[in-house]
Amino acid sequence: MKISIGSKIVQGPWGGGNLFAINLSNFLLEKGHEVSYDLSNPDLDLILLTDPRSRSESSSTFNHKEIEKYKKHINPNVAVVQRINECDERKNTENINKFYLNASEVADHVVFVSTWLKNIYTDIGMKEEKTSVILAGANKAIFNRNNQSVWNKSEKIKIVTHHWSSHKNKGFEIYKFIDEMVSSDTWKDKIEFTYIGNLNDDYKLYNTNTVEPLAGVNLANELKKHHIYVTASINEPSGNHHIEAAQCGLPILYIESGGIPEYCNEFGISFNDDFEENLNKITNDYDFYINKMAKYPFSADKMCNDFFELFQNLINQKSITKKEFKLGFRGYILIFKNKTSNKIKTNVFSNLQHIFGSYYRRLIKWIS
Repeated sequence: MKISIGSKIVQGPWGGGNLFAINLSNFLLEKGHEVSYDLSNPDLDLILLTDPRSRSESSSTFNHKEIEKYKKHINPNVAVVQRINECDERKNTENINKFYLNASEVADHVVFVSTWLKNIYTDIGMKEEKTSVILAGANKAIFNRNNQSVWNKSEKIKIVTHHWSSHKNKGFEIYKFIDEMVSSDTWKDKIEFTYIGNLNDDYKLYNTNTVEPLAGVNLANELKKHHIYVTASINEPSGNHHIEAAQCGLPILYIESGGIPEYCNEFGISFNDDFEENLNKITNDYDFYINKMAKYPFSADKMCNDFFELFQNLINQKSITKKEFKLGFRGYILIFKNKTSNKIKTNVFSNLQHIFGSYYRRLIKWIS
């Protein structure tokens, strides 16, 4: 199986979309399949569109228009899947939903990261029969309960959250509220709060332990030092942060918003009405929830298996209706263009990482 994933791979902290591309790539490679990240191979079996926006707006390596050209001039038999994990509701934008809907015309199948997100798009006209939901997951070899710190009831309970994005909708109003709780007479001897990731300049956290963005084992080890995880993210289609914490064994305090309840129901408590009241509830029932976390079902393995089964089915369907096609001059030109473009991009980002070292991720974020 030859699969192209439309996302550049960034090492280190870089958000959930990047982790998805890494996990799926590793899964496919371990199974002996070929994985690429451009459209230079004329014999691709399947193309995965991760983001139709231009490279200046996202980490995508190709968009729906480039896929259309590939299908027309290079390989009309390729299967195309679009994965959608974005919407206008997430950051109060106005053009994402319709743009993604139009881009989905190139896809044979569209995968959403939550039913909440799928409903947004089917409500504006996407055909439900070409859609499905595959919930996200994290790498359980990294995010697991090994060496997890369990609250002993006599120490302060350690609450943590982490985000790559510093957007207000990630929950900073609640995080500011918790920051103020830490210094209050009621809570100062009961809780600690840690924020890992990029901070929002409009919400100063004076009583919070702040940690620079982390990834992989370093992130998992930091999460495991804590007892309860909180996410106040608004209209989040999926998110990886609460999944990583849940796989590390931390019960979740979450709000009923976006797709997050689909990942957190039964593995914590929602706090839409009163955070303090629900913090008391989850601490009172801590033993119940800490045992429940051992059954948390969402992982990268499950997610990748679901994608693999989908890919196989679509490729098999395409083989039944395969069209005879001879590569022409335009096709050869497009292949050459795609190869050259990919080589330039690879060399540029490799050199940037070598030259700028620890500043590379900040620089690449600014470029993207």
